[in-house]
Amino acid sequence: MGKRLAPNAGGEASSPVAVLLVEDDDVIRKSVAMALERYGYHVDTAGDGLTGLELFREDRHDLLLLDVMLPGLDGIGLCRRIREASLTPILMMSARGDSLDVVSGLEAGADDYVVKPVDTSVLVARIRSLLRRATFTATNLAEPDTATEATSDSGRRLSFGDLTVDTAGLEVFRNGVQVALTPTELRLLLEFAAHPGIVLDRQALLRNVWDYGWDGDSRVVDLCVQRLRKKIGPDRIETVRGFGYKLRR
Repeated sequence: MGKRLAPNAGGEASSPVAVLLVEDDDVIRKSVAMALERYGYHVDTAGDGLTGLELFREDRHDLLLLDVMLPGLDGIGLCRRIREASLTPILMMSARGDSLDVVSGLEAGADDYVVKPVDTSVLVARIRSLLRRATFTATNLAEPDTATEATSDSGRRLSFGDLTVDTAGLEVFRNGVQVALTPTELRLLLEFAAHPGIVLDRQALLRNVWDYGWDGDSRVVDLCVQRLRKKIGPDRIETVRGFGYKLRR
């Protein structure tokens, strides 16, 4: 399946974005699917985690929308299973906005979450933000505030100790071994790499990486930083208490 294009502002797309919606409540599942289809998305649905996992394995989807509370394999377990094989953007839905649900979903590899009931316009905005993160290019990046080693006419390699970030190929290497990052993790690292040694506060990261036009939940940032540290080294991103984070040069 080729790369789909996101719907335009009028809700149309030359090739619809495919969303896999896994939600056990029949009314919510049907209403959300219909709402997304009105915006031009192609929606596959499942009512439980195991069926959702089977559908995910059968076809390629551009984005996954998973409820936390699912029969059989719950949304957290489903998220973990998917992350073992795929970097597809994942948006979790929580009925309560419970702190444990949110943290567990983000730790499992979700990129973001929404609390049900969610307004359709908010849900679509989050989906579009996730898709932009998954399809951005090097031309979207800020000019890095550090000396770089030019690798070609079209790109740069930034080095931070044992970590190398190829901003043209959008690849990351640690000790010469490529590191697999989700689109959100990669976008977060590129934001740090563009401002090495500079403290970036959580709200700025929410605006620049998660594309929030309002103050969001900073736990999204904290949990993504935690996942990123596990992949690139625990000491590469430093916590500046009371302010935010910075990438060590």
